[in-house]
Amino acid sequence: MLKTLKNYPVLTICLFVAVMLLPNLDTLQVSIMEARNFISAREMVLNDHWLLTTMNGEPRYQKPPLPTWLSAVSAIIFGVKSVFAMRLPAILMVMAMASYMFFLSRSVLKGSAQSLINALILTTSLYVTLITIEAPWDIFTHGFMLIAIYHLYRLLQAKTVPWKNTILAGVFLGLSLLSKGPIAVYALLLPFLIAYGFAIKYKQMKQKIMPFISIVLIALVVGGWWFLYVRLADPVAFEAITNDEAGKWGSYNTRPIYYYWSFFVQSGIWTIPAFISLLYPYMKGRVNNFKAYKFSFLWTIIAVILLSLVPTKKSRYLMPVLIPLAFNIGFYIDYLFRKFKNMKDSRETLPVYFNFGLIGTIALAAPLAIFYIFKSELQAYWVSFLLFSIVVITIGLAILFQLYRKRIKNVFLLTILFFASLYIFGLPLSKAFRSEEFTSIAQLKKENDLRGLKLYALNYVAPESIWQYGGMLPQINRNDAGYIFPLENKFGILFNAMSPTEKEMITSKYNIRDMGVYNLNQAPKSSKQYNERLLNSFYILTKK
Repeated sequence: MLKTLKNYPVLTICLFVAVMLLPNLDTLQVSIMEARNFISAREMVLNDHWLLTTMNGEPRYQKPPLPTWLSAVSAIIFGVKSVFAMRLPAILMVMAMASYMFFLSRSVLKGSAQSLINALILTTSLYVTLITIEAPWDIFTHGFMLIAIYHLYRLLQAKTVPWKNTILAGVFLGLSLLSKGPIAVYALLLPFLIAYGFAIKYKQMKQKIMPFISIVLIALVVGGWWFLYVRLADPVAFEAITNDEAGKWGSYNTRPIYYYWSFFVQSGIWTIPAFISLLYPYMKGRVNNFKAYKFSFLWTIIAVILLSLVPTKKSRYLMPVLIPLAFNIGFYIDYLFRKFKNMKDSRETLPVYFNFGLIGTIALAAPLAIFYIFKSELQAYWVSFLLFSIVVITIGLAILFQLYRKRIKNVFLLTILFFASLYIFGLPLSKAFRSEEFTSIAQLKKENDLRGLKLYALNYVAPESIWQYGGMLPQINRNDAGYIFPLENKFGILFNAMSPTEKEMITSKYNIRDMGVYNLNQAPKSSKQYNERLLNSFYILTKK
């Protein structure tokens, strides 16, 4: 099987990602980060706001627009209401990123077998797939940067100047900038350049000065023109947003320097192999290509160090580290492929048995645990649950059997298959756990259109609510004298919370009709995932 995969590596990678992620792409609820992006994409299509980007009709220049443009193009093809359409470009980016992990690994290692291993590890690293629904910008900025790094590596290795690689490196570096600014330059490119210098060494650099200058110029043009355009076209809003974002930097979500100490856990099922692959004294004598291992090790560690120096820290900011970490894990998996069959030292075999034995055991136990805890919730989803149970139990048994026979290549492939099965057969079960209090707001716009009623946002309405509503909710602003109400005699308001004083202010001018509460929480109120900001009260106001 592995031989077949090696014959068609890129096709294998793309098909694997497609089968794993596309069937249930619209199953999970849209997150707050996604909602902001999707709203902007919808307004691009419906309101022609392609350059001066907006969210709910207000200027939104906090993030560059490339990921939003891609979502908008997909929405034109599949529909502006389609979550599948909005998420599709991020999944295509996962395919591209995994493919270029293969290309880069093959260039560094001069071979395809471990390169495919690296790509499969990357696509099954937990936060690489989760980031596609939490923050689409990240997958794009780091994906484009990985492509740029591959072409830059080809330039650095060439004895002559490959202008094709030079131009492509500049273009994709620019596209990375146009996706989320210079984040990937700091988190991915700079660690790569430092690691390359220490592990592989720079050679024949004088003749490559012009190509490097060309890369920078191309990147600045491709990645910077939008910022310049907005600065000139809407200077007041651009400056206000820039100042606001600058004020948050260094004071928002600040964490201690050691916050990322457990970064390897972000790789999910590869946590233990990731940790072992980072044991430099252990690994350096067991790899086939020490220079390449030193390069991936330094790239990973330097990326973590640089990110740790930034006061603002979030778990998702570690996503770029998973790229060189996947490369690094590949060395340990390759070592197991070559040596595990004949390993005798229990200090080496026990971590392998524990890691993959645990995965196999989890596969066997998961259906039983889900049934025991959520038996009542599964009543309408027995077919999906039975299918999920049969698949994961079969994979779990196969992992344990192949591990017992010390067929580590098969264990690796079955682990990949287990991870994919969680998305393919596990995600549909998430619908069973939707709270009974969940009330969709998706039909409210259609109902208000029939009423001839315009709806406004008061105080705060969550981006997820605005996205699900399907249209803009103009904000009712206020000044020192109070709210600045619209001119209509009758209109609707949607809000998250209203104080007694604010309600009294409104009732002095309007008759209020309470139309109910929309609750977008799919988790019950007792859950930690329950969020008060997803509650929306709907009132109809009629002028007295």
